[in-house]
Amino acid sequence: MTSQTSARASPECEHNILRFESSTHAEEVGYRRPAAQQRAIAAGRTKKDADSWSDSSFPAPLVLPGDELSFDPRYPPQSLRSWLREKERNEVTKEKNALYVAGPPDTDTEIGFVRTWACPEADAKGVSVNATARPSHVAVANYLGAFYHGMRVKLLPSETLRFTSWIDDGSQPSKSRAESTKPKLIGLTTPKECIGIRTRVCPDKTFQRQLNLDDLLDVAISVLPDDAYALLMVVEHDLFEDEDDDFCCGRAYGGSRIAAVSMARYNPTLDEQQNVGREHAWPASHCDAYVQECCGATPRATKKARTRSNEPTTGPEELFQAAVSAHKPFFAPTSLSTNEQLSPSGLWLSRVCQTASHELGHCFGMDHCVYYACVMQGTASLAEDVRQPPYLCPVDLAKVLRATGAGERGRYEAILAFCEGHEGTPMFAVLGAWIRGILAESGPQGQSSTQGSKMGFRNMPVELSP
Repeated sequence: MTSQTSARASPECEHNILRFESSTHAEEVGYRRPAAQQRAIAAGRTKKDADSWSDSSFPAPLVLPGDELSFDPRYPPQSLRSWLREKERNEVTKEKNALYVAGPPDTDTEIGFVRTWACPEADAKGVSVNATARPSHVAVANYLGAFYHGMRVKLLPSETLRFTSWIDDGSQPSKSRAESTKPKLIGLTTPKECIGIRTRVCPDKTFQRQLNLDDLLDVAISVLPDDAYALLMVVEHDLFEDEDDDFCCGRAYGGSRIAAVSMARYNPTLDEQQNVGREHAWPASHCDAYVQECCGATPRATKKARTRSNEPTTGPEELFQAAVSAHKPFFAPTSLSTNEQLSPSGLWLSRVCQTASHELGHCFGMDHCVYYACVMQGTASLAEDVRQPPYLCPVDLAKVLRATGAGERGRYEAILAFCEGHEGTPMFAVLGAWIRGILAESGPQGQSSTQGSKMGFRNMPVELSP
């Protein structure tokens, strides 16, 4: 994953013209969004349901320069039908119906220096102030319990995993103190074994060292509980997958039901260094002036854009406008809620939650989405990460409801309850506003909600595994 330049439409952008279709760059690189009828069929509906979801409720992928779809514009779509036929997909059963979340491993005193690897290099010599703002894996688990409503969510006991020294056959010669604090291997103990975790110097010097993602996922496989549908490891350290990449924020082996997410790069104090824009994070990423500027064009009104109406209306377009309105106060330069006053812990948590829900989506058998702007889109940079929405599009929502046995309205209400407990955080405040609009459209009795399967699973609070 590499960073990219983040465009800025203006010092005080009002986001008053929104774009719900893909950018002009999408056409240039050859991305062709499936037609409305194809999208309806992909979601398990019929051609007659082509107008079930307006583009202003569920916009198209933006496909800006440097985005994942700009590199692979013909990525094959995965419909509900093809998802059901996926051989690697695991069914949720009564025996395997729990989502486990493993928090960052503890660290033996003798290798306490490993803790400094999780701090940005500028803070590595002391106790990082940013460490106090690191998201709690318990909060991440609570979000996942709402996002995958209908699944049981459990915490892996904290004593299950622990970083320790890696000891080979005993023939290793003694090392200097400097060398001993930069080992190429450290151990990660489990109740049954100690697994070696490769480390390396961070290529871009943002952190001292990185841990190997594949080795961590080997650990995840070894501790996967018997009743687990999937297990997510949340780690503090920066990760790498192979020698060619700079870093990796997350990965899932869907067929093996394991995933890992790194919190390191989502630290808000690194935003400027990594060209992560906040003003045009979702949903303001659909600001037409911003989209045009990212594509190298002079911002101007287009036929594909939609202009804000000053008249009070309740149409689907206003649903998205409500989300943008909830976003603006957090980032308006004249607002009391400036970037400096935003809670770094809230921003950090929201980003980790979004990636965690994406990676677990792969454990449910979902591939990257090409139908809509969706949390299951692929991403090529941290800048693209924050531009994408945290919600599931209609196609991927149909898959999750089928897998979990939950109802659409109940799931939205569960996520909304979480968001209302975190309204000081931009993404959660905005997602809450968007969900309220969706629920209002469905009516007080939830007439349009999808009924769950007959498995009878119910959403449960996060519990500590014995």
